[in-house]
Amino acid sequence: MALAFDEFGRPFIILREQEKKTRLRGLDAQKANIAAGKAVARILRTSLGPKGMDKMLQSPDGDVTITNDGATILEQMDVDNQIAKLMVELSRSQDYEIGDGTTGVVVMAGALLEQAEKLLERGIHPIRVAEGYEMASRVAFDHLERISQKFEFNADNIEPLVQTCMTTLSSKIVHRCKRALAEIAVKAVLAVADLGRKDVNLDLIKVEGKVGGKLEDTELIYGIVVDKDMSHPQMPKRIEDAKIAILTCPFEPPKPKTKHKVDIDTVEKFQTLREQEQKYFDEMVQKCKDVGATLVICQWGFDDEANHLLMHRNLPAVRWVGGVELELIAIATGGRIVPRFQELSPEKLGKAGLVREKSFGTTKDRMLYIEQCANSRAVTIFIRGGNKMMIEETKRSLHDALCVARNLIRNNSIVYGGGSAEISCSIAVETAADRHPGVEQYAIRSFADALDAVPLALAENSGLPPIDTLTVVKAQQVKDSNPHCGIDCNDVGTNDMKEQNVFETLIGKQQQILLATQVVKMILKIDDVISPSEY
Repeated sequence: MALAFDEFGRPFIILREQEKKTRLRGLDAQKANIAAGKAVARILRTSLGPKGMDKMLQSPDGDVTITNDGATILEQMDVDNQIAKLMVELSRSQDYEIGDGTTGVVVMAGALLEQAEKLLERGIHPIRVAEGYEMASRVAFDHLERISQKFEFNADNIEPLVQTCMTTLSSKIVHRCKRALAEIAVKAVLAVADLGRKDVNLDLIKVEGKVGGKLEDTELIYGIVVDKDMSHPQMPKRIEDAKIAILTCPFEPPKPKTKHKVDIDTVEKFQTLREQEQKYFDEMVQKCKDVGATLVICQWGFDDEANHLLMHRNLPAVRWVGGVELELIAIATGGRIVPRFQELSPEKLGKAGLVREKSFGTTKDRMLYIEQCANSRAVTIFIRGGNKMMIEETKRSLHDALCVARNLIRNNSIVYGGGSAEISCSIAVETAADRHPGVEQYAIRSFADALDAVPLALAENSGLPPIDTLTVVKAQQVKDSNPHCGIDCNDVGTNDMKEQNVFETLIGKQQQILLATQVVKMILKIDDVISPSEY
């Protein structure tokens, strides 16, 4: 740290405990920050695209996560450096806003930082670089708008949506049954979508997983799946035209709130107490029967006596159902959640065409399926897979696909994938650079070079010679002025992404460019880093 001296030449201290702090300033600070950002981007670079690799992360308590999703990798990585944390935030905001493209946005930011480093070494001021990047990102943003295409679909013709979801799923571990999963995702989104308002509430789609079976057994249930079974083994396993009472009150005698004790000194008194309790239970069960309920779903438990009585009165019941599930069941069946027995009435019951209990394999695992509901606005995607990690990863992949379908319903413009949009933007930004006099044009050209990082990484991960492939595709785009040429990752034999049906959502791509540029501008503007040094 720089020491300050007063007029008598005595040193005095400005920062507290300054001998314990390290400080980087000027170009050193920027280089250190850029190095940190590049390091994070390099990790994710190999998991971009359909041939991208997966990462295996072990948490401190030994849980293993295997994933290809950029946001998940960075969340689990437990990053310590401040600038690297910015990259994690970047990927998370892409995940929250768009749900897809979390890897690409970090790769993009890393490439921008790499280009910025070269400019800083030439002596260009970081603010000028940031301004050039801002101009370039605006050019790229508008260019994407121009090359995008509207995608017409309706409830009968869902093929366009399925194709786009398949592009998302093709880079995940589940790509061998991407067709089936994409169809499931699209049908689930259309089931809960409000096409008039162009809005989708993803909370109504419940994703459940159960180990066992194979990925192809994954199914979409127009209803709710609850991981519970009937409270008594002899209750009927299948109820048709069920009328469901949804209770949040416990099925047991009321417990006085005060501290007291009951003294029982004779057998008669014990008998009366027992009869009283029995009568109380009888009334409870009878109340449910009177209203016309044929199934009771209870948030709390009930003891064996209640269970036995319910069994005798042929009133099937399910206990210990979680709050979120209760709400979903209420939405799906059109019932009301009843907090007290006194308030039960026929109009508060939910209706379902079929409630069945299904057991899996040789295990004792059973689940309740509530299907053919009055209001089919709540659906469940039920995933099967060989092991827990596979199911978790399938859940994440499906979340991406659901988000893509939702984004397309909100805004049905698409651009073509396989790096074609980036290459096309790169050409547009390169031509725009000539219109800017001054130092910014260097930054704008660098932005164009950085855009090529995504197709380069795609080619590299697919085992193609990266630079040759990119130059061929770029030349082809310029020659035919066709913005649909991209990297042929799957070796289909054509570079035209329109023929390969590789699509990306327009808002996803635009968001990537904007977010990456914002973060890079922020990192470039830091010129002094004061941090507590490690002792």
